[in-house]
Amino acid sequence: MGSLFSALAGDSAAAAEDNSADHSGVTTFHSPERWQLHFNSVKDSSQLMVIDFAASWCGPCKLMEPEVKGMAVKFTDVQFVKIDVDELSDVAQEFGVQAMPTFVLVKKGKEVDRIVGARKDELQRKIEKHRALVAAT
Repeated sequence: MGSLFSALAGDSAAAAEDNSADHSGVTTFHSPERWQLHFNSVKDSSQLMVIDFAASWCGPCKLMEPEVKGMAVKFTDVQFVKIDVDELSDVAQEFGVQAMPTFVLVKKGKEVDRIVGARKDELQRKIEKHRALVAAT
């Protein structure tokens, strides 16, 4: 709550905390406003964005976390975003997320693919497929 108050008051440290990329290259969003600003800034890009919809209490999400971080390191031309469905339930609802983890692959602001469940091999295949299309788009 303190960081929320600080962010509302304009504290830049709290704002920087709001959408943080750890060393793995996965950016986590904690406010719908910051997510919307980010999404709007990339919606015309042909770069692939993988949105990982997860929850802190979700076992399969925790199993996938190191896999997703590994993919973010491997696929540096792909943007990886993590959204906690409990924190940003409106965003999860907007994307029609009904189970965790759900990975939504987005290009030019549109969903191009989706994986529901902890299916790392399928996620990697779909990332490879859709990132390969960057040159063609």
